[in-house]
Amino acid sequence: MNDSLSQTFQALADPTRRAMLARLSQGDASVGDLAKPFLKDMSLPAVTKHLKVLEKAGLVTKTKEAQWRPCKLNGTPLKDAVDWMEHYRVFWEESFDRLDEYLKSIQPSKKSKGKKHGCKK
Repeated sequence: MNDSLSQTFQALADPTRRAMLARLSQGDASVGDLAKPFLKDMSLPAVTKHLKVLEKAGLVTKTKEAQWRPCKLNGTPLKDAVDWMEHYRVFWEESFDRLDEYLKSIQPSKKSKGKKHGCKK
């Protein structure tokens, strides 16, 4: 899986990684800050592996500021994914609109609903 869109979706497939991205959407954070909510359920090396998946997908970048290595959110891959999905959203909306029109066209009219059908006496 080498294309960037596949890497983005693979990174977004995991709830831990999505939670990390949600945290980074509030601002830069250290690896320790990102790891803290998960350390009850997983080891620091496991958290680091999740972070590496996010980095490989280009969703997170690490910079160096003196002793601190803050992680930053990079929204470009997310925009690429949204742009890709937008094409399909438009397709499905148009398909549902056509289905809605078809269903309206085959429903009995109000006049025929009011008529009683039965045997004459």
